Amino acid sequence: MDLLACAVKPNMVFYFECSNPIYTIYMGRDKYENEELIRYGWPEDLWFHVDKMSSAHVYLRLPKGHGIADIPEDIVHECAQLTKLNSIEGCKVNNVTVVYTMWANLRKSGDMATGQVGFHKKGEVRSVVIEKRINEIVNRLNKTKDEKHNHPAELAELRAARDARELADQKRQVKEASKVAALAEEDERLAYQNQRETVYGMEVVNEAERERLVSNIAGHLKDAQVFLQIRAVKNFSQVDPEYGRRVRDKLIKLQGPSAAQQLSSL
Repeated sequence: MDLLACAVKPNMVFYFECSNPIYTIYMGRDKYENEELIRYGWPEDLWFHVDKMSSAHVYLRLPKGHGIADIPEDIVHECAQLTKLNSIEGCKVNNVTVVYTMWANLRKSGDMATGQVGFHKKGEVRSVVIEKRINEIVNRLNKTKDEKHNHPAELAELRAARDARELADQKRQVKEASKVAALAEEDERLAYQNQRETVYGMEVVNEAERERLVSNIAGHLKDAQVFLQIRAVKNFSQVDPEYGRRVRDKLIKLQGPSAAQQLSSL
């Protein structure tokens, strides 16, 4: 009977305005809605749940390119407060542990109950202890609560649109990387043509021009995917280690923490 009632009434996703507008907070209405959110989540989603208690599945949608390490502590606390509030047992007690991990780390198998999940890698699950409810935070969030009728088909369409945008962006980045390579080749050709002093395996006139060349390349590479940036830095390093190092250092200054960490390892 409950399953029939669930089938005929509209599914809803509850959206909340985060204190930082670059993030979006949302959660399912019940365990059946949670099941659809698990199925159609995004790689940019961070999942929250009260540990060892039933609770709502709260999600924080991150900006593209951000990871769990980039999220400020106060934003994690804000989502954890909302998660605690939406736990029948957790909302009544203090010192509640809320676990969180990226959506891609959620594991769902056929023998699990509706709305139940596990983890692919337990080491990638983090936790935060909420000592008590902070009314200022939860009241503000509830005032922004917006119910949207996102049926499973709509959630699937939203995910498909997101994947299409990512594919188009990847194609653009590959095209941009090719453009960067062409520009570098043109710089090298012009330098050789002008018969200037050789630095970094190509002809440039002075330090100012070397800096212009490095900045030009880094500027074109900064929006490419990190693996393309790493590949380019390695290629430039084969021409001259100092050349590659300067391109890498310039890129690190232009990237977020996650990308900068990967580039720093080169």
